[in-house]
Amino acid sequence: MHVHSPSELPEGDPFGAATLPYGIFSTPDAPDRPRVGVRLGDHVLDAAAAAAAHGSAHAGLLAQPTLNALMAAGRPVWEAVRREIRGWLQEPYFLPLDAVTLHLPFEVADYVDFYASEHHATNVGRIFRPGMDPLTPNWKHLPIGYHGRAGTVVVSGTDVVRPQGQRKAPDAELPSFGPSLRLDIEAEVGFVVGTPAPAATPVPIGEFREHVFGVCLVNDWSARDVQAWEYVPLGPFLGKSFATSVSAWITPLEAFDAARTAPPERTHPLLPYLDDSAAEPGGIDLRIEVRINGEVVSRPPFASMYWTAAQQLAHMTVNGASLRTGDLYASGTVSGPEPDQLGCLLELTQGKGPYLADGDEVVLTAWAPGADGARIGLGEVRGRILPARTA
Repeated sequence: MHVHSPSELPEGDPFGAATLPYGIFSTPDAPDRPRVGVRLGDHVLDAAAAAAAHGSAHAGLLAQPTLNALMAAGRPVWEAVRREIRGWLQEPYFLPLDAVTLHLPFEVADYVDFYASEHHATNVGRIFRPGMDPLTPNWKHLPIGYHGRAGTVVVSGTDVVRPQGQRKAPDAELPSFGPSLRLDIEAEVGFVVGTPAPAATPVPIGEFREHVFGVCLVNDWSARDVQAWEYVPLGPFLGKSFATSVSAWITPLEAFDAARTAPPERTHPLLPYLDDSAAEPGGIDLRIEVRINGEVVSRPPFASMYWTAAQQLAHMTVNGASLRTGDLYASGTVSGPEPDQLGCLLELTQGKGPYLADGDEVVLTAWAPGADGARIGLGEVRGRILPARTA
């Protein structure tokens, strides 16, 4: 079939030849054969078919039902496969995007969520701890994070059932149980680990590119009433673990080279393993858009994040924790300094609500500036709220 060449794509298409994100797709005639695809505009390159037809040495990696084998192969292979794919863009191995089924693109090994936005942490601190310093004493010294639940990471388009749990109103003597009344979103950016690292082998900031395969959008849904009651002293648990939505597309890290930017000025001296003053700019100028039921409610700027993905990876492994192919770590809620740049309803409504209602649909999209005026896209994250299952 004919597909528009990169030069024929609409101007500003965020999925042009400079982006080329990876995903896993299947077709109606072979629903049990998911394989690697690469997005170009509104089409999907059947990378497995193209690789087989050309006798590529990497054909086996591209015929797999997840991206894990490709991600585990390491950066030299990632670069070689990307070069090959660029050579296949004019060939007849494309399918319309709306004719395929997209799947969770990688098997999630571990999931870590950080708390890297100073604006978000300050706003939440004022809501949860009024009258106290909004930032905890450790916040400017290390990227705070928690381990989430890898088994409830779901692909964009998956409905989210309203969670149940304990919650306690401020004026109530005892907690109650039932569906969350304060269901929220968290607009985040995720980083997917390709090359593993053994235990007791910390990954320094300078080796970030050797381990991180790509970038995706994340919505880490949050039950704020459950969270507020449970989080002292050990932090998030049931308020977060019911669902985390990720894009069906993983954009290679190097696609964002032209969007790298310096993080905000550090206000506290950093310990050597987190000191990025001599490293490449660790921020990414990603512009996120949050829509609820089709209405834009926020445009959070990822460039404002205090802690970078390289620092988060260094901190995550400094104690000797291993890295596994498929590890996903997310930035935490992305919020900027302006009222229309807040990445969750808790902040947007100053904790007063309204929060998400049954039937609401949330869609996150994002893009970054590329070379020569190109736009680099991240696949959307879409999710609709279903009523709690109380029976």
